Amino acid sequence: MKKISYKLIALMILVGLIIAGCSNDKSSSKDGKDDVLVLKLGHIQSENDLWQDGAEKFKEEVEEASDGKIKIEIYPNSTLGGDRDMAEGLQVGTVDFALIAGVLGNFEPSIQLLELPYIFRNEEDYQKIVNGEVGQEIVDRVLKASDIRILDFWERGPRHITANKPINTLDDLQGLKMRIPEIKAMEHTWKGLGAAPTTMAWNEVYTGLEQNVIEAQENPIPFIYGGRIHEVQKYIALTAHKYEYVTLAMSDSTWSKLTKEQQKIIEQAAEKATEFENKLVSEQTEKLLDEMKGEGLEVTKPNIDEFAEAARATHEDFAKTVDLDLYHKIMKELE
Repeated sequence: MKKISYKLIALMILVGLIIAGCSNDKSSSKDGKDDVLVLKLGHIQSENDLWQDGAEKFKEEVEEASDGKIKIEIYPNSTLGGDRDMAEGLQVGTVDFALIAGVLGNFEPSIQLLELPYIFRNEEDYQKIVNGEVGQEIVDRVLKASDIRILDFWERGPRHITANKPINTLDDLQGLKMRIPEIKAMEHTWKGLGAAPTTMAWNEVYTGLEQNVIEAQENPIPFIYGGRIHEVQKYIALTAHKYEYVTLAMSDSTWSKLTKEQQKIIEQAAEKATEFENKLVSEQTEKLLDEMKGEGLEVTKPNIDEFAEAARATHEDFAKTVDLDLYHKIMKELE
């Protein structure tokens, strides 16, 4: 009887080990030989936006280069939360990748200098800074302050204002209830120009405009198109007040768990996705504006020099609250 009991016990242990092994096999590939690493990428835009196209390019490059051993799951439409939610997820490792921008200023204030309206005169100014020494310094600071690793900067094109009235002069901005993202640099500048900026989550903007809670908003053309803002706004003013970016950001917690080979795959995929996205934005911006014009959106062309001069007069006061030396370094680079 004792021998039978021992055999039963041994059999039960064996069965338990088999069950445990099966339950831990959820991340294995179909042949059962290699584990598949599943990583999450979130963003706040819709599946029809150019961000989704760039995210899918990143996914394609990672999965192809890893022979399917790394899988990227994309979560658009704020499925993983708003920008702040995703940034906090990156910090603790519950989100692996995210397309985020200004929210990073809550963790490392110096990146907000890139958010000052009219700090860049054109796309060339923007490229010179973010892809140069200053850009790398900011990337390093963000990583140290937040454990969020910026893999690359994706271009979004210049930001413009949409409203239900024509915007042509600074007088047209006075008291204008304009939605902006949660970015102090932008709030400071728009207040200095006489507007009444208010922060609001992107997924609330369409309804806010529709219900007249806000009167205007500002964003790059692809973002405006993707959010169907032209359905609830009559005019777009081509203010080009900010040459815009979004970062392809990664959790440093996730990064540290990867092998050197996996890290290289991620870096190379990010580089290819950035090149793809930047080209796509450049090609699509004019086309998307034409489509919105065809649907009734009217274009105004304000005196940008007037706007820029007034905006730049407010910059140094804000820079004093962030990093005046770095601001002066940017200005010197742009001379």
